[in-house]
Amino acid sequence: MDARLNLFASPVAQKVFKHFNAAGKAIADSTLPAATQELVKIRASQINGCGFCTDMHTKDATAAGETATRLHLVAAWREATVFTEAERAALELTEQATRIADASGGVTDEAWADAAKHYDEEQLAALVSIIAVINAYNRANVIVRQPAGDYVPGMFG
Repeated sequence: MDARLNLFASPVAQKVFKHFNAAGKAIADSTLPAATQELVKIRASQINGCGFCTDMHTKDATAAGETATRLHLVAAWREATVFTEAERAALELTEQATRIADASGGVTDEAWADAAKHYDEEQLAALVSIIAVINAYNRANVIVRQPAGDYVPGMFG
């Protein structure tokens, strides 16, 4: 399977992704826990049907020491006992923000309040930012049907 458009060879896409990557670096350098960052990227990518990002972030999480059990349960996090309350709050916020068009009110006050119980303002800013950035990446990859499965941790940095 080939992508509809080679985003890696497009000068315009590369200029745009340079900014996405800079945003990602700022988020990675924040105090939002790295495990939470990966869980958020995986869950949004699952919801959006982005195989490329799901492949990338599950492999990156594995390379960083995440357990197979937790990775296998991200899609069913509500019923899983392996996530902290803070991670659960981040996953709920991720789901509501990723599915923002499906809800007339967007993200609920309850989801925001729950996240705010577990994360300080800088971490919340990082959480909001990572949700926005991964959704942008997901959309680009889904639009061009970017193939998944060949990612190797560290290949982009």
